[in-house]
Amino acid sequence: MPAGDRSRALQIIALACLAHVLSVAHHATFPALIPLFQTEWGLSNSESGWISGIFFAGYLLGVPVLVPATDSLDPRRIYIVSALVGGLATLAFAWLAQGLWSALALRALAGLGMAGTFMVGLRLVTDRLSGRWESRGASWYLASFSIGLAFSTLLAGELAALGGWKLAFLIAGLLSAGSVLPALLLPPVPQVRRTAPVSRPLDLRPALRNRTALGYNIAYACHTWELFGWRSWLVAFLVFAFAWHGQDSVAGFEPTQWASLFLMLGLPASILGNEAALRWGRRRTLTLVMLASAALAAGLGFASVLPPALLLLLVACHAILVMADSSALTAGAVAAATSRRGATMAVHSLLGFTFAFFAPLAAGLLLDLGGDTPLGWGLALASLGLVAACGPLALRYSARHQASPAA
Repeated sequence: MPAGDRSRALQIIALACLAHVLSVAHHATFPALIPLFQTEWGLSNSESGWISGIFFAGYLLGVPVLVPATDSLDPRRIYIVSALVGGLATLAFAWLAQGLWSALALRALAGLGMAGTFMVGLRLVTDRLSGRWESRGASWYLASFSIGLAFSTLLAGELAALGGWKLAFLIAGLLSAGSVLPALLLPPVPQVRRTAPVSRPLDLRPALRNRTALGYNIAYACHTWELFGWRSWLVAFLVFAFAWHGQDSVAGFEPTQWASLFLMLGLPASILGNEAALRWGRRRTLTLVMLASAALAAGLGFASVLPPALLLLLVACHAILVMADSSALTAGAVAAATSRRGATMAVHSLLGFTFAFFAPLAAGLLLDLGGDTPLGWGLALASLGLVAACGPLALRYSARHQASPAA
C-alpha cells in the first residue's frame, strides 16, 4: 500500500476509534456503581439488573431504524445526532435520577443514543477503507470499545469517590457528547465507495435471508449474553469476592480499578483474535475461543472462595477470552454482507443486544435466588457461560450455508 494510502487509513481508524471511546464514556457509569446505588437507593440485585439491562432495551428501540438507515442516509449525521442524545441523557441522569423509575427512563434514553453510534460508527470506518484495511479497521474500531468501557468504569469509580455519583454522570455525559468532534474530522467517503440509496432501507428481510451472515449474527448474540452480563456485574462481583476475604482492595487497587484493568485486556484480545481468525480460519478459531470462555465463565462465581490473587488471575484470563471473539464475529458478518450491509448490521445488533438486555437481569434474578454467596454468584455467572457455549452451534449453521446469496 502506498504511504499516502496507509497514512489516510491510519488517520481514519484513529479518528473513528477516538470517537468510539468518547461515545461510550457513559456506558459503564451505572454498572460500575451498582454497590453504591444499592446502598443509597436500596436497590435489589434484580432492580440493579433491570437498570443495567434497560440501557440495551433503549439501544434495541433505535437499532431497527438507525442502523439500516445508513444504507440511504449519511451515517455521520446519524452518528452526531445520536451521540448528542446519549450525552444529554447522561447529563440529565446526574440532575434528575432519584430512584428506580427515573433511572430506568434515563438509562433507556442513553441506550437509544448508543443505537446510532456503535454500529453506525463501524460504517464510518468500513465505508472509507477497502481490502485488508477494511477488516483491520473494523477490528480496531470494535476493539476500542474495550478502551472506552475500561475508561468509563475507571472514570465512574474515581469521580464517584471524589465528588459522588452525580459528578461521574456529569463528566461522562460531556465526554459522550464530545465524540461528535472526531467524527466531524473524518475525511469524506471516496466516490467509488458510495452506494446509491436503496428502496425500503428499513426492510430487514434481505439480511435475514443471508444464512451465512445470520449464523454469525446468532453466534454474536450468544457472545453478547456472556460479555454484557459479565460486564454489568463485574465490579459488584469483585466487591463481593474481596469482602468474602475481609478486604476492600487487593494490592492497593479498588474493585473499579481492577475492573478497568481487566476491561483493557479486551483491546489486544479482540485484535489478536481477529488476526488469528484470518490466519487459522474464522470458524475454527471462534469455536475454540467461545467454548474456552464459556467454560471459564461457568466456574468464576464458585471460584470466589479462592485466594484473591488466584481469582484475579482467572478473571484476567476470562477477560481475554470473552473479547477474543468479538471483532472476528462482527467482521465475519460484515464480510458475508456483500449488499445491504446496514440491514445486516442491524440484525447483528438486534440479536446481540436483545441478549445483552436479558443477561444482566437473568444474572440478577439468579443472584437474588442464590443469595450473595459463592453459590449465588456461581449460578449467576454459570448462566452466562451456558448461553455462550451455544455460539459454536450457530457457526456450524453459518458454515452449512456458506454458498447462500448475501442479500
